[in-house]
Amino acid sequence: MTQKQQWLLYGAYGYTGELIARQAVKDGLQPILAGRDSDKTADLAQQLGLSHVVFSVSDLAGNNDLLKSYDLVLNCAGPFSQTADIFMDACIEAQCHYFDITGEIGVFEAAAERHQPATLADIILCPGVGFDVIPTDCMAAMLKQAMPDATHLNLGFDSRSGFSPGTAKTSVEALPEGGRIREDGLIKEVPLAYKTRRIDFGGGQKLAMTIPWGDVATAYYSTEIQNIEVYIPASPRLVKRLKKLNWIRPILAWSWVQNRLKKRIEKTVKGPDEQARQELTTFIWGEVSNATGERLQKRMQVANGYQLTVDGSLHVVKAVLSSQKLTPGYQTPSRLFGADLIKQLPGTQAVMLNDT
Repeated sequence: MTQKQQWLLYGAYGYTGELIARQAVKDGLQPILAGRDSDKTADLAQQLGLSHVVFSVSDLAGNNDLLKSYDLVLNCAGPFSQTADIFMDACIEAQCHYFDITGEIGVFEAAAERHQPATLADIILCPGVGFDVIPTDCMAAMLKQAMPDATHLNLGFDSRSGFSPGTAKTSVEALPEGGRIREDGLIKEVPLAYKTRRIDFGGGQKLAMTIPWGDVATAYYSTEIQNIEVYIPASPRLVKRLKKLNWIRPILAWSWVQNRLKKRIEKTVKGPDEQARQELTTFIWGEVSNATGERLQKRMQVANGYQLTVDGSLHVVKAVLSSQKLTPGYQTPSRLFGADLIKQLPGTQAVMLNDT
């Protein structure tokens, strides 16, 4: 693997990108900040005493030289459906590792499809090195270790934190596509709020519904379990509302509807402040079962999702820049660093195992 020892933080002035940039400096790291807005990128770089470059993601399609001096890119510019494909192709050509903080199923599948060219280029493609999907991916790997013959995997999380603007926009983009589960090894499109059940994520029983979370893709590559669903808590009112939205999902894909919703997000969504990130931790839950009907559940408590994204992504960056033994190609966080990766991050509390 290359040892250029420079890394690029793209989307540095966004909500999560700025959190990562500021913590990187505190940790003694010196990323090159990047983004398409010259004023915002330069202003943040000046505040932090860092170098910066300005380019749009579309520029990468015809100019791989933009990445050739870097060992690693951490892409924080979402929605990643609009940035990840171009970045991954450019990273393969430039022989530069690619990481991002997405939770989008399509991005994980696109990375998996590029496994062979990434391996030949001797680079790592590892989307999802934040809250999406480090804790749930590690939970999946732990459960697989506990029940090697598992045929079904259910994952979930209870996060009381608000959305950042980028996450909210990604959620709006996903609405017309409905839900996703993995069934018999294949990703299956299902309605919004496809299934509901009561789950104790760690703070008591709650009604929960299925969502199209990234683990529908990643947990399959991490565990080879053929049937996967992901749940979050949801009020009966929200479940009912989402079920009604299934009837108008095509309308939600219209460009003017999407633009209107995203503009509203830009005006109203700011992301949780520092106090909220410190106080609002997250419960992670997982369950496996096998053909004989045996079941195992695990629960753990981790840091707030945005704080975990900061800590997790920087942990990964440091590990990759200092290691010469990591396996190239498409990787999930748990395959790259092991199921105990989550235990190495601040705020993670003891994993609890229960037979059911």
